[in-house]
Amino acid sequence: MFAPGHLGELTRIIPFEMVDAVLAETGAVQQRLRKIPARVVVYLLLAAALFEDCGYLAVWRRLTAALETIPVVKITGAGLWDARRRLGVRPMRALFDLLRGPATVIRTRGARFKGLLAVAIDGTYLDVPDSPPHRARLGKGSNRFGTAGYPQICLTALVACGTRAILDAAFGPRSQGETGHGRRLMRSLHAGMIVLLDRGFSGNAFLTAVAATEASFLARITATRKPPVLARFGDGSHLSRFGALEVRIIECEITVTTSQGRRTGLYRLATNLLDHHRYPASDLVSLYHERWEVESAYFAIKKTMLGRRVLRSTTPPGIAQEVYALLSAYQALRIAIADATGATPGTDPDRASFSVALRCARDQIVQAAGIIAGTTIDLVGTIGRTVLEHLMPARRLRISPRAVKRPLSRYAYKSLNIDRRTYTATLSINILTPTISP
Repeated sequence: MFAPGHLGELTRIIPFEMVDAVLAETGAVQQRLRKIPARVVVYLLLAAALFEDCGYLAVWRRLTAALETIPVVKITGAGLWDARRRLGVRPMRALFDLLRGPATVIRTRGARFKGLLAVAIDGTYLDVPDSPPHRARLGKGSNRFGTAGYPQICLTALVACGTRAILDAAFGPRSQGETGHGRRLMRSLHAGMIVLLDRGFSGNAFLTAVAATEASFLARITATRKPPVLARFGDGSHLSRFGALEVRIIECEITVTTSQGRRTGLYRLATNLLDHHRYPASDLVSLYHERWEVESAYFAIKKTMLGRRVLRSTTPPGIAQEVYALLSAYQALRIAIADATGATPGTDPDRASFSVALRCARDQIVQAAGIIAGTTIDLVGTIGRTVLEHLMPARRLRISPRAVKRPLSRYAYKSLNIDRRTYTATLSINILTPTISP
């Protein structure tokens, strides 16, 4: 009965003992032994996050494909639904709490900025089935013709920029917004971090809440804000104030030059790192580009894992259970990647392909391979070796022009020959020095 409960080689990262401890802690251990024990349900949910193109019965067939010599029990879709309902949300949330973290070590390349762990907060939206419970709780988008699209949940995550691992996440109705869910992430911020934020998180209240955790922040602020210039620093930045919070403002012009021409944009950043000698403005401007690592993490979850599909569950508890399983499976893959790149000194985790790791993990599940470690502990494993064999080239500076949204079909875009290519670029930064406010 317990044989289908595995995750291939990723079982070493999420071992049986961890799952059993989570089930015991949350009181989710079955009262009597059923065809599908609680531990097996947890691994089924994790495997389903890696096989998002399959229904739960198809995922079950992949978990049991290599278990031909074992008399695996026969199950039905209704049986799987009842097993998921009995398990509930709490075990999956507790499992994610055990797995979440930066997955970095001191020598992880690109993980820290002058001793501070570089992290980023941002939000995204996930589609859920258009069922009556979801419509009642989440509502739907609207246009001039009425309601449109699927109901959505807002997922806001705290991501380590060096490894793209998730330190914490919060999700719920879209109506609460990114900042509403982002406030729940304050529990994971602490001294020794620098948090990179986009303009949606640059409000006074949110930045004050971040500063109260003793974490540093670097946020882009909107062009409409006119903070006072209280003093100027030698690096071109200046002292200002957001309410009761002292901040340092950096205004700069960033010029991007490609074969298609040159484009200059004005950026305004705010930070509570007031020491301009230790944290020069030019270094902070260069660091802010790392904020896009959270977007890469969301791309891996939404495109590589989900394939831009709608989540499966038709009830709110089922969605919560599914999202925690998705985040846990993603985190397990990031840990495997970090272990592999960490075993090769000087290897940047950015060069590791998440798609390669995902495909290899799927193969290991179907083959039921690498579940139990041998007498010689292999920290890299098959997934890690495959990732290291297919490292991507070192990252180069690139720019992809933002697409202008028009009420046209994709075929109309093709007929207009709109250029969507990505160009290799060169970058220049010019720090602007304002005058002191009277």
